[in-house]
Amino acid sequence: MNPEVDWFFNKKTKWQEEYSELRSIVLSCGLSEVLKWGCPCYTNDKSNVLLIHGFKDYCALLFMQGALIKDTAKILVQQTKNVQAARQIRFSNIEDILKLESTIKAYIKEAIELDKAGIKVELKKTKEYKVPEEFQTVLDDMPELDTAFKGLTPGRQRGYLLYFSSAKQAKTREARIEKYLQKILDGKGIND
Repeated sequence: MNPEVDWFFNKKTKWQEEYSELRSIVLSCGLSEVLKWGCPCYTNDKSNVLLIHGFKDYCALLFMQGALIKDTAKILVQQTKNVQAARQIRFSNIEDILKLESTIKAYIKEAIELDKAGIKVELKKTKEYKVPEEFQTVLDDMPELDTAFKGLTPGRQRGYLLYFSSAKQAKTREARIEKYLQKILDGKGIND
């Protein structure tokens, strides 16, 4: 146990008992504990394998390369259609965790073996994402925006493309694009 992570487990939350049980299970599998993204993250030779996190309706183990795990128990969840590699096991109470303990440990051990072998999900390249028609029109009309957008990191480009294209109506896509033009020109991502 890493004392720097204790605050996460000691804070009063709906999931305090579940977090504690998940921590015990994960640590029994030989991973190291660090704090990343405000959550307990478990690593194998400094490589992120999984983390514990919680939401309103559930707490979860998030496997960084979970898409590669053979999900024989059919318990892994892809949070959204845009999440490529990570998968969660969700829990709504301590009983769920206790009932699945041996399965959880098997999934963790498989994740560790995949990590040791260096196997990773092949992520979709930014150029494979669809550029919404409304955004392409603005890029064509503003060469400086096109240059600024191409200068962003691939992750920032994907963030904008996913956000712009998730709007169902053209009017909403246009409003989103207009709102973020200056951020793109300033070289910033959607969440910067």
